[in-house]
Amino acid sequence: MLLAREQRRLAAIMAADVVGYSRLMERDESGTLERLKELRRRHFEPALARNGGRLVKLTGDGALAEFKSAVDAVRAAVEFQQAIADGNGDRGGDDRMVFRIGVHLGDLIVEGDDLYGDGVNIAARLEGLAPEGGILLSRAVHDAMAGKLAIALHDRGALALRNIAQPVQAFEVAWKAADWPARETAPAPASTPPMSLPDKPSIAVLAFDNMSGDPGQEYFSDGITEDIIASLSRHHGIFVIARNSSFAYKGRARDIGRIGRELGVRYVLEGSVRRAGDRVRITAQLIEAERASHIWAERYDRELADLFAVQDEITRSIVGTVAPELLEAEMQRVRRLDPRSLGAWECAMRAQWHLARLVKEDNAEALRLAMQATALDPGATLGFNIAAFAQLYAVTYGWCASTPQAVLAAWQSASQAVALDSRDAVSQTALAACEVFMGRTDDAIARLRTAIDLNPNFTWAHGNLGLALASAGRGDEAVPSFEEALRLSPRDQFNFLWHYLTAFALFVAGRYEQALASGERSLRENASVPGVFRLRAACLSELGRLDEAKAALADYLRLVPGATVAATRAQLPLKRPEDLDRYVQSLRRAGLPDS
Repeated sequence: MLLAREQRRLAAIMAADVVGYSRLMERDESGTLERLKELRRRHFEPALARNGGRLVKLTGDGALAEFKSAVDAVRAAVEFQQAIADGNGDRGGDDRMVFRIGVHLGDLIVEGDDLYGDGVNIAARLEGLAPEGGILLSRAVHDAMAGKLAIALHDRGALALRNIAQPVQAFEVAWKAADWPARETAPAPASTPPMSLPDKPSIAVLAFDNMSGDPGQEYFSDGITEDIIASLSRHHGIFVIARNSSFAYKGRARDIGRIGRELGVRYVLEGSVRRAGDRVRITAQLIEAERASHIWAERYDRELADLFAVQDEITRSIVGTVAPELLEAEMQRVRRLDPRSLGAWECAMRAQWHLARLVKEDNAEALRLAMQATALDPGATLGFNIAAFAQLYAVTYGWCASTPQAVLAAWQSASQAVALDSRDAVSQTALAACEVFMGRTDDAIARLRTAIDLNPNFTWAHGNLGLALASAGRGDEAVPSFEEALRLSPRDQFNFLWHYLTAFALFVAGRYEQALASGERSLRENASVPGVFRLRAACLSELGRLDEAKAALADYLRLVPGATVAATRAQLPLKRPEDLDRYVQSLRRAGLPDS
């Protein structure tokens, strides 16, 4: 039997940790953690980036990094230690944070993104013996880089290291501060004054780092980045920095706050691509630039059976997640503002937050704020679109006094949005949703296909296409649209809706057991939506499980007291009479009163 051959490579490894970390934590736990994070962000990570290093892992107060050459590893170590020394210059003894560093060049065992073996152990042992604020190198590093940097090397002799069979000759590094001016980050591509922020979510997508160890793979990481920029640009509600400006920061140490100021964006998306054989790992993270706070991060592992199919699939997945995350971040940011000073965009974002709560009072407030946004900026589509959806929600949940009047008001708002910008996928989707409730499902289906052409990554266009198909009696055709909506935005707060509407489509198709299963998924994500209980009652009734159907209907009536067959007929956008009759008859059997 043949054993799988372990993967190895020769590399320089740097181990670093904080001197007296336990003492610092005991004295001020939260302050120590914040200072450590700040020093890593301002000095350690830029030193790695300037010198081609890769952060392997963080271990409490420690860090392990890999370099392709010993020269790069030692240069990064000296730059970092000098930057720390400069930063500690004005601090008292108790406020100083001091590091030790060990560097070794050796054979490493590679397992995924992690490294193992004696090479790692020797670097870690050298770090433990290094002087405070100093660097200790192995003989292998000394021989590989001697004479190539402005440093002096002092022989510490052969050291016995714990769990290392042979003594390791070590060298202590000395340098003159004047030869190593501290560099917090690499120079920016241009010295530009801060730019003002647009009045909608703004983002720069930085070139994803090629971590494959092969410059020839640069085209793949660049291609992923360019596809994300192009796809995000199709969202009319997002301001996206052009490719050339984002790529100006490629290969440089990144100060996210400064990049945000220079490009005039509130958010930055960055990531990396690591390709090995027939597999690829892509990481992405969304950051609020001003506060350098992480909003979202994800890792994607894929097999490269079809390179371009994988590139397209990952791009769609990232974009489908980032767009809702941006919207959620904006809604939370706007909620912190003084309501008396809200502009049109802030009004719309606050309206969006109220709309998402799916509560009668919040829906009314969403409509009020949306109309306020249209009054402040009648040339923007967002307020009109939110107003349209608020009116449709009022119809769906029975919150309006007159269904025809609410649908007409929704249609008028959405029509105004399309008149303002016919290439806005959101506006086309809002108008199509109104057409579904007006019984014009053929028009709605055609319009939603146009919306998807305008923005293939817009989840709501796919979801509403499913609703339109189901409402037209094409339940089986509708299901893939909901599946696509869920695939595009797997963490979306509205995914309960797509599970609910999947159940609705399956009911139309007569697949009641599957409809129940989809309804259960919806309830697990949001148990406060009345329609799911109503649909559950209808499915159980069709299956002849009347006792369970009556129990489900009782749950529905607790949420919507006074519901009737007549009201249900007015709320459901089913075009075919036979589908509507089947639905209401099933509810009537479960005990829903006619009026």
